[in-house]
Amino acid sequence: MATAEVTVMGGGIFGLAVAFACARRGARVILCERDRIGAGTSGGLVGALAPHVPEQWNAKKAFQLDSLLMAGAFWEEVRAVSGVDPGYARSGRWQPLADAEAVARAQERAAGAETLWRGRAAWRVVAAPSDGWAPASPTGLLVEDTLSARLHPRDAGRALAAAVRALGGVVEEARAEPPAGAIGEQGSPGAVVWATGLAGLAALSADLGRTVGSGVKGQAALFACAAGDRPQLFADGLHVVPHHDGTVAVGSTAERDFAAPDTTDDRLEVLIDRARALCPALAEAPVIERWAGVRPRAKSLAPMLGPWPGREGHFIANGGFKIGFGMAPKVAEVMADLVLDGRDGVPEGFRVEDSL
Repeated sequence: MATAEVTVMGGGIFGLAVAFACARRGARVILCERDRIGAGTSGGLVGALAPHVPEQWNAKKAFQLDSLLMAGAFWEEVRAVSGVDPGYARSGRWQPLADAEAVARAQERAAGAETLWRGRAAWRVVAAPSDGWAPASPTGLLVEDTLSARLHPRDAGRALAAAVRALGGVVEEARAEPPAGAIGEQGSPGAVVWATGLAGLAALSADLGRTVGSGVKGQAALFACAAGDRPQLFADGLHVVPHHDGTVAVGSTAERDFAAPDTTDDRLEVLIDRARALCPALAEAPVIERWAGVRPRAKSLAPMLGPWPGREGHFIANGGFKIGFGMAPKVAEVMADLVLDGRDGVPEGFRVEDSL
């Protein structure tokens, strides 16, 4: 096997997106996944690409905005190269407003969005329609944003893997170590990008002697309900996301303490009941899948990007947590710039050192 210029370890959303970004620039790429594509939390159900509120602006919010604005072109290219539909649609989001104070705060944020979102998307207060999908709102009003999008997590993973292969890359499942000669052999210019999720956070913590992140469990459910490109719903931490395959995903819990990482329990049943109460269309829709997994959360609360300290030619792309799918296009661009061209566009708060 020829030595790869870039070896990506991990077949989750960050690993796949980085591999695609490098391959489309002409690099020889090998992606190694210790289990199967999407085996971790990137193979979940929800796929909400939702922005932070347009206020108290910082580097993390600016990075996320860039990524969400890139997403349409990014996922269309993935679809065109792979022939697989990743289920992307910028279909927006509705949030009910509980009282006059919430309405006033939403209107202030609408003014902020006009400036901070650079005229590329809107955050506005609208009347709640009576259409069987919109949530009940005590004020009769909703926040509508036109930046939120949805993506089918499993189809997106399949599409990226197929796109990497279509560009001449190699995707190997059931492989936990880089191939021999992936870096450093006979002056090879190769690099290794570690995008190995929760296991990667543990390995990095052990290597650096400091905890750089941890896992947070989430539980989600999938309903059989054809809602097309209706806006996703969000209320009190609950996401309701229609997908292109006639399903609606609901999630998710955020559990720091848990006994079993991949089993569902009564907390998910509470979430399902809340979703039925929030969205009229789900009141009688059957639940066809229940899912649980532990998401990698960096100590900095931002994705962790950049060189692995003390390991020449090794890089980290980890800590997507709840926003990994939304951040993936920009993460892929920044990591390809760094690994292939030596251009360091990692923003403040995103470096490995920021989680120490």
